[in-house]
Amino acid sequence: MVRVERNIEINASQKRIFDILDDAMLGPKWNLAVNELTKISENTYAAKSTVGDFTSIRTETVDPDKISMRIEGGVFNSMGYILNPKGDMVNATIWGEFDDEKNEKMLVKAAELLLKGLKNFAEFLEDGGNPDDFDKKQITVTP
Repeated sequence: MVRVERNIEINASQKRIFDILDDAMLGPKWNLAVNELTKISENTYAAKSTVGDFTSIRTETVDPDKISMRIEGGVFNSMGYILNPKGDMVNATIWGEFDDEKNEKMLVKAAELLLKGLKNFAEFLEDGGNPDDFDKKQITVTP
C-alpha cells in the first residue's frame, strides 16, 4: 500500500478546523471534488464527486487533533487529517493510503487541493465569513 502526506499552515483555530472536518455535511461547501454528500448512517456517508462516487466511513475521531476514515469505491483506501497547533497557526496534515502507485502523482495533487480548500474555508470563517457565501471554486482562480 502506498501512503502520501501533505501539510499546510492554516491561520485559524484548531477547534474551528476540527469542527469543519468533523461536520461531514460541510464537505460540499469547501471540498472542490465533492458535489453532493448523503448521510447513510452514523459516521457513514455517500459522496458524489468529480472523481466518481464513493462511501466514506469514519474510523477515528480525536477532538480536536485528528479524524480518519475508510473509503469504499474510491481511489483512496483510507485517509485522514491531523491538526497540530503551531503558535497562532495550525499545521494541518492530510494523509491517504491507496493501492496503485501509478496514481501517486495525481493523488498528491488532490491532497494539496483538499488542504487548500480547507485552508481557504477555515480562514474565511475565522475572518467572520458566512459559510453560505463561500465560493470553493476560488481556489482555482489566480488573482
